[in-house]
Amino acid sequence: MKITAQAVRQTLKKAGSWRVILLHGDDGGLIRERAKEAVQTVLDDLDDPFRLARLEEEEQDRLGEEALALSLTGGRRVVWLRGAQDGIVGTLKSVLEHESDTLIVLEGQGLGARSKLRQFAEKAKNVASIGCYPEEGHSLSRTVVDLLAEDKIRMDRDGMAWLLGHLGNDRALVRSEVEKLRLYGEPGGTLSVEDVQACVGDSGQASLDDAVYAALAGNRLEADRAFERAMGDGATSVAFTRVTLSVLERFQQAFLLVQNGQSRQEAMGMLKPPVFFRRKDAFLAGMRRWSLVTTSQAAQATQELELACKQSGTPDDLLCRRHLVRLCHPRAFEQD
Repeated sequence: MKITAQAVRQTLKKAGSWRVILLHGDDGGLIRERAKEAVQTVLDDLDDPFRLARLEEEEQDRLGEEALALSLTGGRRVVWLRGAQDGIVGTLKSVLEHESDTLIVLEGQGLGARSKLRQFAEKAKNVASIGCYPEEGHSLSRTVVDLLAEDKIRMDRDGMAWLLGHLGNDRALVRSEVEKLRLYGEPGGTLSVEDVQACVGDSGQASLDDAVYAALAGNRLEADRAFERAMGDGATSVAFTRVTLSVLERFQQAFLLVQNGQSRQEAMGMLKPPVFFRRKDAFLAGMRRWSLVTTSQAAQATQELELACKQSGTPDDLLCRRHLVRLCHPRAFEQD
């Protein structure tokens, strides 16, 4: 049965009432988190070898055997399979024809809409098919709020805006960064944008920020170094385009304020959330080199780059490096 986004939380709370839970989509971190949550509705001890069978992709041929095995110590069993593929559909059909209280949890990252496994799961009454896709906007902020609320910690509006602009949308990365904030904050307290920047400022995402700001300021060497640091920390080409668009949007906002009579320094100071103090010099240097027109043209070129990076077989790292070089030269976008 296909589970709607609104019903996911309730379904996972009652995961034990299903025979099979299939978790699919693009967000590997969210798939893993929800798989663990589903397993824990049946098992408290995830290290119990008698009641939990963990299978990897290359062990899928053991699914039928493990799904129908009896617990040697009593209690319900769980089979947790990573990397589920279409080839197990026949085995699943056979298993579901037998009476069993074993819960089967399947991680199927990357399964497309035409996947036989997904199609089977979405039609079977005793199988829950749950899509796990990167969160954005209100959904992502809700996740952050809920995670912090576990320790009775809040975050102010500027802090949330800055965080959402730097986290990316992979659930594993989101949880990792929010865990830092939970350790940093105090129960009952409120995190400011300065608190958030102090905790998250050294991530690979921040290195992408450094690369873009340095490029816009005309510092080619520093831009290259920051970009290499970010890629070494696992940053992606799409993340680079998103960060670039976010930074360019900040410059566009500042240029609009200048058109209304503000000085560059005043315009930068009026931005919300505020420009991180380590990047203020680069921001002002960028404002002296760029204009509202050229930043708009660069933003359009960056959107085109993101589409190119998503095309199969595209050498996206090379395209991003070339784009970074162009960002060092405003005139490179004047003819776009």
